[in-house]
Amino acid sequence: MKTNYKIVIGVLIGFITLTSGTVIKKAPHIDLEGNISISGAFALYPIAVKWAEEFKKIHPKVKIDISAGGAGKGITDVLSKVTDIGLVSRDLNPEEAKKGAFAIAVTKDAVIPTVSAINPYLAELKTKGVKKDALNNIYITGKIKFWNQLGFKSAAPIHVYTRSDAAGAAETWAKYFGKKQEDLLGVAVYGDPGLATAVKKDPGAIGYNNIVYIYDSKTKKATNGIVVLPIDLNNNGKIDADENFYDNIDQLIAAIVAGKYPSPPARDLYFVTKGKPQNPIVVEFTKWILTEGQKYVNEAGYIKLSDEKLTAEKAKLGAK
Repeated sequence: MKTNYKIVIGVLIGFITLTSGTVIKKAPHIDLEGNISISGAFALYPIAVKWAEEFKKIHPKVKIDISAGGAGKGITDVLSKVTDIGLVSRDLNPEEAKKGAFAIAVTKDAVIPTVSAINPYLAELKTKGVKKDALNNIYITGKIKFWNQLGFKSAAPIHVYTRSDAAGAAETWAKYFGKKQEDLLGVAVYGDPGLATAVKKDPGAIGYNNIVYIYDSKTKKATNGIVVLPIDLNNNGKIDADENFYDNIDQLIAAIVAGKYPSPPARDLYFVTKGKPQNPIVVEFTKWILTEGQKYVNEAGYIKLSDEKLTAEKAKLGAK
């Protein structure tokens, strides 16, 4: 796809005369005009929309079209030049890099196991959590199929849900167990919103979602009908105080930043282009995201990159 863009540089030379008679020229004003097309990961979609809205307030002649369809679609679209930017919620693989995929990290989030707010064992799940080995036997080996295998009295089946689309969330969740998305068991559902809805409606469900689909951005609480299934990190059969950081999104973000929440479920999110971006509007938009745009990250439910990481990502663009 050939991008339609134009940069109009209006040098607005104003003169300010100081008492000393010194004349100061104002800095040039850069007015951007053109289009940016973006598609990809559901994980990045909400913050990408926010960034686009704020960027267009500064540059009203820039049109930014954004669609969500999964990280796989984002990669496919950008490498085939259907879009300018692919939203990707996982690391690039070597084959994608060979094809020219160029990734810039723009924020962080995490993939979290979830259950329905109407799960009959919810109170006990919040107290006991679930061990990584148990999650592996639910999602990978299939050895755990019933709730009584997790220590509950009921022999009701566990309804396992996963993603049907090529998704960074699914790839990241599988990586936690040393596997790939295709190794995950469960009923396959399209998209983050679809997976969240499936779990919300099913009291016997276990799923996983990006944090922005679990917590409400205004209340900071898990008020969307799905709640976090805490991970028993030290395998002692209970959620200790230093493992209990799921009450609100700010607590969880702080735990991820501190390295308390396990990796790889905590992961970087990327803007991907075909080769190093040359379109000046794409470059300016990405630079803005790595600077001014970062102030919107936490309020939108994401995690700001470290200053060192931001400096490194800007350097990839040739920016200071």
